[in-house]
Amino acid sequence: MKKFLDLLSEEVGKAFEKAGYGAELGKVTVSNRPDLCEYQCNGSLAGAKAYHKAPVAIANEVVEILKENPAFSKAEAVPPGFLNLNVSGEFIADYVNEMAADAKFGLDMPKEPKHYMIDYGGPNVAKPLHVGHLRSAVIGESVKRIIRYMGHDCIGDIHLGDWGLQMGLVIAELKVRKPELVYFDDSFNGEYPAEAPFTVSDLEEIYPFASAKSKEDAAFKEEAMLCTFKLQNGVKGYRALWNKICEVSVADLKKNYNKLNVEFDLWKGESDVHDVIPGMVDYMKKEGYAYLSDGALVVDVKEDTDTKEIPPCMILKSDGASLYNTTDLATLMVRTKDYNPDEIIYLTDKRQDLYFEQVFRAARKTKIVKEDTTLVHIGFGTVNGKDGKPFKTRDGGVMRLEYLIRDINDTMYEKIRTGRDMNEEEAREVAEIVALSAIKYGDLSNQASKDYIFDIDRFTSFEGDTGPYLLYTVVRIKSILAKYMAEGGIATGLKLNADPNESEKALMMKITGFNTMMETALNELAPHKVCAYLYDLANAFNSFYHETKILTEEDETRKKGYIALLMLTKNIAEGCMECLGFSAPERM
Repeated sequence: MKKFLDLLSEEVGKAFEKAGYGAELGKVTVSNRPDLCEYQCNGSLAGAKAYHKAPVAIANEVVEILKENPAFSKAEAVPPGFLNLNVSGEFIADYVNEMAADAKFGLDMPKEPKHYMIDYGGPNVAKPLHVGHLRSAVIGESVKRIIRYMGHDCIGDIHLGDWGLQMGLVIAELKVRKPELVYFDDSFNGEYPAEAPFTVSDLEEIYPFASAKSKEDAAFKEEAMLCTFKLQNGVKGYRALWNKICEVSVADLKKNYNKLNVEFDLWKGESDVHDVIPGMVDYMKKEGYAYLSDGALVVDVKEDTDTKEIPPCMILKSDGASLYNTTDLATLMVRTKDYNPDEIIYLTDKRQDLYFEQVFRAARKTKIVKEDTTLVHIGFGTVNGKDGKPFKTRDGGVMRLEYLIRDINDTMYEKIRTGRDMNEEEAREVAEIVALSAIKYGDLSNQASKDYIFDIDRFTSFEGDTGPYLLYTVVRIKSILAKYMAEGGIATGLKLNADPNESEKALMMKITGFNTMMETALNELAPHKVCAYLYDLANAFNSFYHETKILTEEDETRKKGYIALLMLTKNIAEGCMECLGFSAPERM
């Protein structure tokens, strides 16, 4: 389905052509002066030089032709040559009716869907999620949903930090605390216990304890490195214990991500490419891509066009140990081989921009990804407290994500319970739904690269640019539709009014922008575009609602037109919310 602005541009282009000018001059945009007109065209200004004619003269000629066009209710030339345009109610109603009849509201689905992979989440095993994990999960989930909504395939991978010294630290400390465990008995040949000898709470206490201990106790750090070596070289007891650590930790991670309505298709970790690394390193050496520099194995990634220094990408340290670079390159190689994606997207802190520039260049130079594979890093800003500094607990520690979710759920529950006839169970359920919108919209409404302040009071408000306001708008529409149906109304075969009132038409105009907005959100991988559109749509609806008597309208045909508009507004709003990863309850 053609975009509305393209359709208007075609009509105006025909008028330019009929007047003897190029059709390309007819490009129409939304007016930057809505007090004067709905749409505008500046083509006469561009055509003046080419046709050696005053722009206002060109504009006047085009206006005379447009006055006969039923698509426009107003066409006027304004010095020095602007075309001010209003569309007719019938023209816009026909277009929006066509959107309503389409499953995706007129979005063109791709003839050849692209295959995306998205790497988001990135938590470490044996450590609790903290507020720093919020943005990668929330933004990544939304980007994945936008891609899928637009008709493409997308695989989401959590990319667990489940390998390396952190695992050795946990195992070494377990060995100190529970030396009797069969995992540490090299002569044990039986079945290892089905139950883990620790809980997730134990792991969350053990890791920071062991990490701090290793900084003060050289012997303990050496033992942790030995445990890491044994784990990575396949000592069965250490592998079995590691499996239990991952099992317990992943179960807890899934529980917490579920609270955010975040799902991963793959639960791969750094460990999955451990056995691939030696072959990759040999390949890089053999092909002459990698060389030794001060004992470390590196790949040069600088380019002649660089305006700043781009250091080599290190593949192995001087002691032969792997790095994150090594793991990420091996993961890229495996993803290319197993999934052959057209585009791979990474979500991390924006301070890792240089790191991913090095890794992407190394991947291309060494040809471990295909030449036409697009590699993208979405670097996001930090979540800050009201003091403008990274969000902390009251005692200055890093805020655990589950506590953040709990606090905003409790705040929302108190608001839902106040002045509403709901039992505790329903209030809790509704509070969680609304709190999720507060968290996600509070994050996603900001451009990803920017820092933002996590303000619980503002995010949970039912007024202003917030998730709860958007949900309340959709719930209001649901309530009106429910009353309409209860009064015997019919919800099928309805058409919009061809003579809309001012606020009704403004809502239709906002709806026509859905297709363009969604394409932009996909092309720029920008959930904040969806947020901005959804907020504007809600405002347009609420203006219409406050200025129009919907259910008490005596003209039945007109009332049905209102209901048709409400149904479409609700469906588009819910489509946007689906892309953002939250939904509206039946009542609030």
